[in-house]
Amino acid sequence: MTALLEARHVTKIYGKGKTTNVALDDFSMAIAGDPPTITAVVGESGSGKTTLARLLLGLISPTSGSVLYNGKDLRELTGAESHNLLSAVQVIFQDPFEVYNPFYRVDHVLTTPIDYMGLANSRTEKWHLIEQALQTVGLRPEETLGRYPHQLSGGQRQRVMIARALILKPRIILADEPVSMIDASLRATVLGSLQRLREEFGISIVYITHDLTTAYQISDNIIVLYRGSVAEAGSVDRVVRQPQHPYTRLLVGSIPLPNPDQLWAAEAAPTFPKPNRGQKFCKFVDRCPTAQWDCLDETPPLYQTDPRRAVACFLYKKSPVLATEEMDQVF
Repeated sequence: MTALLEARHVTKIYGKGKTTNVALDDFSMAIAGDPPTITAVVGESGSGKTTLARLLLGLISPTSGSVLYNGKDLRELTGAESHNLLSAVQVIFQDPFEVYNPFYRVDHVLTTPIDYMGLANSRTEKWHLIEQALQTVGLRPEETLGRYPHQLSGGQRQRVMIARALILKPRIILADEPVSMIDASLRATVLGSLQRLREEFGISIVYITHDLTTAYQISDNIIVLYRGSVAEAGSVDRVVRQPQHPYTRLLVGSIPLPNPDQLWAAEAAPTFPKPNRGQKFCKFVDRCPTAQWDCLDETPPLYQTDPRRAVACFLYKKSPVLATEEMDQVF
């Protein structure tokens, strides 16, 4: 079955010559339209998460590889196909304030997509769509419409953006750090709205975050990125509860525990320094306490360590190798 949205061997390099930065390196993933899933993409700052979101939206083009919508490269879509993409793939950004024009009431971000996509035949139908979307995300239209962005809380502003995406009846929503700038007391409400979109409306969600805790709370699958490459991927329950890649273990170990007597695990000393020779080596080698000589000579492939997990680490080289384009098999 053709994936609805797919990244196939995507590499994105910024800069030229000696000042290049590989933001994403030979990355592949596929998002099926059915059944709907929530896939988390996690990693620290600089791991390539936001670059991935921009590539999947077609805002930037890959240096190599391709991003496909219904099996067709985004760069080759016709006008009608691009129009379809705009409604089928929606995005929720990190900052729920910067996406608003402070001179317009919040109604503007809701009416604009309806007018642009021609979703309503009358003013009454337009406002019915808006009110229905706001109620779905737990907002009262009478307390939301007619107000300026600064008159709403961060959580309310973000839920308005979720309502905006919902109006277009998308197949996929890319949520790029949607709760990182919201008070902790409101995060559960926003995350609950995302889960409801999957359960009630059949919308698949790519949840991009640095927060492993919220990723575990709402996701079915997870992809752990490190410096643009996949470190570990698979079922979120397996990856978070029993991490296998040393980097994933480090991420899990950094999660605060509700026990004041429990000390955080310190990052272990690396076995090798960062190599200065060649281009092929494990990107995590200069932070890894279990590095081997193999790690200095080549980049580890993805090893399928169990039916719902793949790990890019030579510790598991006795396991079968999984091609990057086959990574969706572990989901």
